[in-house]
Amino acid sequence: MIFKVHVEFSNEFLEVNEDQINIGLKSKPIKGQANMEIIKKLAKHFGVSTTQIKIKSGHKHQEKIIEISH
Repeated sequence: MIFKVHVEFSNEFLEVNEDQINIGLKSKPIKGQANMEIIKKLAKHFGVSTTQIKIKSGHKHQEKIIEISH
């Protein structure tokens, strides 16, 4: 499954709408901390391992493409 992810750095939240995910983080985008938090939150939400989630593009942007394999 492939999702478009929009990241906001304010409150913590997670909204899933079909192929669009909006996620709020408290982590700052420093040294990949925010990307790791995104992967952990999505893994917990979808009930998969963190190794099954890959950021395909947008590593340094607020708009990302994420792939979740089952």
